[in-house]
Amino acid sequence: MPEFYTREHFARAAEYISTRTRHRPQVAIVLGSGLGGLVSEVEEADTILYSDIPDFPQCTVEGHMGRLVIGRLAGACVAVMQGRAHYYEGYSMQQVTFPIRVFQQMGVGTLIVTNAAGGLNPEFRAGDLMLIADHINLVGMAGLNPLRGPNDPELGPRFPDMSRAYDPELRAIARRVAAREGIPLREGVYIMLAGPSFETPADMRFLRIIGADAVGMSTVPEVTVARHGGTRVLGISGIANTLSPDLAAVGHDNTTHEEVLAAGKVLAPRLAALIRGVLRELSGT
Repeated sequence: MPEFYTREHFARAAEYISTRTRHRPQVAIVLGSGLGGLVSEVEEADTILYSDIPDFPQCTVEGHMGRLVIGRLAGACVAVMQGRAHYYEGYSMQQVTFPIRVFQQMGVGTLIVTNAAGGLNPEFRAGDLMLIADHINLVGMAGLNPLRGPNDPELGPRFPDMSRAYDPELRAIARRVAAREGIPLREGVYIMLAGPSFETPADMRFLRIIGADAVGMSTVPEVTVARHGGTRVLGISGIANTLSPDLAAVGHDNTTHEEVLAAGKVLAPRLAALIRGVLRELSGT
């Protein structure tokens, strides 16, 4: 694997995908842990294994199927990632964000990115959806930024603005859909840690103090690269577990990945309804 990918790498992967589907997606959707069921609703679907796409990172985590499903959903032409690669799996940040660059080469203008996250805000409960208003790039601040390395001005500026990382118009659409469909929707700040270990009680207290409402191990690098390339972003976290009030001083007990996947079964229907509603508004159907 090269240390830094170039437009040629992205174009080769995009060309391969285009030869395996009749569709030309305008919206890409990244589905996080336990949230992959939405792909069953994609119509006229063409399915491509990540392992068949040149340079595409493979998924090694349970709950991430490693398939790209392209077709029509709620009136929109979509490319749905059923699972993602993570930094903690041993990938570089460039590898983790490779799919986003490929989507940009394919002409995708909108990214809907989802994740399963731990709730830090004491008002949150497991099963909530959180509209991401902003994020804290703690891993990137420590030097692991996906934009590190040579900058190709054809892909984006050397120093991209991140003051509006999550598109205000898309967030307004999500709020309208949630209100119309009766879907409870929180809103807050997502923070990314490198993982794969879950947080200590001291970690959680620190993250809450600095302004985070939910914590996870993904999303931020993808959003950074999306914005670098001018892609609009809507971000949604599914709150898989929370810091309960009676444990506020000491943390929570025995968080497991199985717990995250189980919460996904509750979250998935709400998330699917919200995404369908957003897509209908975007497609005008």
